[in-house]
Amino acid sequence: MKRIFFGPRYVRAAVLVLCGGLVVALYADAVSHGKEIFDGKCSKCHTLDKDKEGPRLRGVYGRQAATVSSFQYSDSLKTAKFTWDDTALDKWLSDPDKMVADNDMAFHLDSAADRKAVIAYLKSLASGK
Repeated sequence: MKRIFFGPRYVRAAVLVLCGGLVVALYADAVSHGKEIFDGKCSKCHTLDKDKEGPRLRGVYGRQAATVSSFQYSDSLKTAKFTWDDTALDKWLSDPDKMVADNDMAFHLDSAADRKAVIAYLKSLASGK
């Protein structure tokens, strides 16, 4: 009878698989929570695929600011030169006027956890540019 040996190599592999699964589950939970926040708060002015009071947001992650050609941005946002990434979106959702003075967005999210979830959701849609 052959003896099965669970040495350090097998233990490390098992831990990596479990951690990877946990990361995927936590990310999926953040994306789901971000969608809930988006649907409840952001969708009053934004949709994913059509301009509304605000520009469409599918593909916003990784896009340069003020570049949706069908949307009329404020002059201050048109001259701002940055790309929507984790840092820019967090600053914007925290206090849009602090990031770009005289922009047209009055809404903000106080909760860092909510901002992180919304960013995860928008990031998950980045491939739909």
